[in-house]
Amino acid sequence: MSSPSYVVRVADGPADTEACFAVRKEVFVVEQEVPADIEYDAYDALAVHVLAVTDEGLPLGTGRLLYGAAAAGRTGGDATVGSLGRLAVSRAARGLGVGAALVRAVEDAAQERGLSAVDLHAQTHALGFYERLGYAAYGPEFLDADIAHRAMRRAL
Repeated sequence: MSSPSYVVRVADGPADTEACFAVRKEVFVVEQEVPADIEYDAYDALAVHVLAVTDEGLPLGTGRLLYGAAAAGRTGGDATVGSLGRLAVSRAARGLGVGAALVRAVEDAAQERGLSAVDLHAQTHALGFYERLGYAAYGPEFLDADIAHRAMRRAL
């Protein structure tokens, strides 16, 4: 059986937003046991969400970009840096390149908004994934939702 083909695009409208939230619920709330009340936040309304879907419309993954004032708390206040977050790929789609495609889509959205770099807070088990995409870790390890993370950045 071949891997499903998929597209990655900026989420557009309520159905796409719900698809993004469904993947996040599957990965973060169910698999990683992140409390739902901290998984979804006020920044969701301000973010650019990206969505990977199969040709049949099945959501495979998502991520979001915060920029401007919404990103300031995650980027050291640098208005030229965006914040990639909430990157999630459904278990069935892992290993298909979906995660990397989502990261690149967020970077494209950041460049379209004139940003010079993208920061993210990576779960420590995913550091190698982000390093392969050009991100470099900085600062100490910290806990977010009781999961170890490191800050990372990539210049665009």
